[in-house]
Parts: sequence; structure tokens; C-alpha cells
Amino acid sequence: MSTRIGIAVLGLGWMGQAHSRSALRIPSLFPDRSFDPELVVCADTDPDRRVRATRDFGFARSVEDWHEAVTAPDVDAVWVTAPNMLHIPMIEAACAAGKAVFSEKPIGGKPEQAVRAYRAAQAAGVATGVGYNYLWAPLVLHARELIASGELGEITHYRGHFLSMYGSDELGLLSWRFMLDEAGYGVTSDILSHSVSMAQFLVGPIAEVVGDRATTITHRPLPTGAASHYGRGNPDDPKGQVENEDYASMLCRFENGATGTYEASRTMVGPESQNTFAVYGTKGALAWNLEQLNELQYYRLGSDKNTGFTTIFGGDRFPFHGAFVPGQANAIGFEDLVAIEDYSFMEALAAGDRFSPGFREAVDVVSVQQAVIDSWESRTWQSVRDLAEGETA
Repeated sequence: MSTRIGIAVLGLGWMGQAHSRSALRIPSLFPDRSFDPELVVCADTDPDRRVRATRDFGFARSVEDWHEAVTAPDVDAVWVTAPNMLHIPMIEAACAAGKAVFSEKPIGGKPEQAVRAYRAAQAAGVATGVGYNYLWAPLVLHARELIASGELGEITHYRGHFLSMYGSDELGLLSWRFMLDEAGYGVTSDILSHSVSMAQFLVGPIAEVVGDRATTITHRPLPTGAASHYGRGNPDDPKGQVENEDYASMLCRFENGATGTYEASRTMVGPESQNTFAVYGTKGALAWNLEQLNELQYYRLGSDKNTGFTTIFGGDRFPFHGAFVPGQANAIGFEDLVAIEDYSFMEALAAGDRFSPGFREAVDVVSVQQAVIDSWESRTWQSVRDLAEGETA
């Protein structure tokens, strides 16, 4: 008999919609699942979104006050997809109510907030998951298998960057994402976190770092009413100051001795969504780019004179891919990765297994972030310390 999982989604923005669509799609994508998802309640302050929740997504009901959703007796698991500043109160309330919690990263915008979320979940004994979506790309999973099997030999260097243009317009509105009290830190929380989680997933723990930052666009037009970070103002609009970083970089050394380099930017013109990694070993190398998420580049060291990177195309021979399309080189997309992670999270819930990445892995990511932040101030290398073992600075 399948386990019923009653779902509450807090915030029906882009990611709230993506996770809601996952719940609708999973029964048709994964017929051998051990659970049945049910969209019970959606919480959003926008009345139009509440109408859409029931009319278009099939939620049984929608509410304005998220407290009603997290405490509802017919809810088993809560998806936190609201703006960063709301993550912690939502997570703590859901944990206190005994609900499993899946939160979009960064589960709060500052390292200490991620630690609070982890401790709340630990105290309540509830299952957790975090939306490091890109880990679930079938070819990323294949890359991890190749690395773990020793195909690349000893890993010597990792290069990761996430370069996006979502903040490159100087007339882009000063939304919550650019404010320290509302979003927390900038690209280190928003997109560098994806690069760090990917590196830890593929290569292992990071031991020490040194980093730099910059705010490329220092002032933006003030919004009127609710504002998306994709909204646009006018040249003569009053402006306010951007409070967090547009750009961050870091050098690192992994616990296994490998070196690493990273960059993250939301204002760099040209790369539209370049979330990439390259892993170099003594026997070979791998490279992947979100913009071509169905392709993995593989270099294998050998005596053949016809050397160079080979393109491995995605297909149903790799994990999860066949649930969406059969055959080889038939592409899947971003929301398919969301469906894979939601399916995997609910399978773990139904089986009573621990899901990864959860809040513990999020603390591993923000422990690196805190070391980077500390290096901004000290201008020196900083050791990465486990923030779960003590308070942040």
C-alpha cells in the first residue's frame, strides 16, 4: 500500500510552482513509487496566486496565513519556497508541528540561519531536504559515479562557477534579493551555494578557503509594491543602495588535497546561466554546464593519438532520465530535475530513510560560506569549521 504524503507549499512563486507541478507529475512519471503525493494547502499573501493554487494546480485549499498551512493536521510535509527572510520562521514552525520540511536553498540568507534550521529539525526529529536542484541531473549523478569508481584517478583540481545575468540590468529593481536583512548575503547565498554543494557532492569536504567580493551595481530603482528581481524601473526613478555582493570568488583546498577555484556573479554580461564544473584527475577529466545539462564532457588519458574530450549525451541509460524520455540524446529540462529531487525526497519519507542533501548538508555549505566571509574581512586564508559544532562568528 502506498504512503499518502499530504503537501503544503509556502509561496507560489517560481519555485513553489515548480514543486507543485512535480507533485502533479510524479504519479505519471514514477508508477512504481511507494507513496502518493497530495497537494493539500498552498499559502501565499497574493490573492491571485491563491486562486491559481486551487484552480490551476489542484490544491484542496489555499490560505493567506502560512501558519495555518504548517500546522494543518492533514499535512505531512512542508515545502518552503518563500523569500529567504521567511525561511527560518516557517521552518521552525513546521518542525515544531512535526512536519517533514523541504526548503529551497539557502534556508535563510546567512550562515547562522541555516544552523538554526538544522538545530530545529534535529530537536524535532523531522526529515529534511534542501533544493540543491542541480545535483539531480542524471549526468551529474553519472559524473559522481565515475569519480567514485576511480576512473579519473586521484582528483587534483576542481573548477566551479555560476555566472548569471539576472542582476545585470542597472534598472533592475531593488527587490528583497539585494537587501542584507531580507535576502541575507548576495551571490554567496544565492548561487555560489550551488557550486559549493556540487563540489562537496562530487569531490568531498573543503578544508580551507580565501575569497573576494564586489558589488558591481551599487544602486537600483526602488520598487513600488511587490517586486521581482526580474522587474525593471526607469532611469529617473529614485534609487536605493544594494546591500549585498554581486560577485564572489574563492580559492580552496579540499580535505583530500585537491585544489579548487570558484566564481559566482549575478551581474556579469554574457553568461546567462552558466552553472559549471570541471573535475581534473591524474587519469582523466570531466566537465558539465547547466546550459547544456544533457551533455557531459569526458577526457580519458591513454595512448591513443586521437585525444580530446568526448561528449557523453544524456539518455535512459542514466539514472532517472528514462522516466521523462526514452532513448539517447533526448533532452530533459530544469523542472525535470525538480521532479527527480521531489520524488527522491518523498521516497525517503515513505521508506523512513534519511534524505541527502538535507539540512546537515546545508550546514556543510554555509560552513564554507562563513569561511569565505571571514576571509573578506581578514584578507587571509581561513579554515572551514563545522558550524554545527558551535555558534557562527
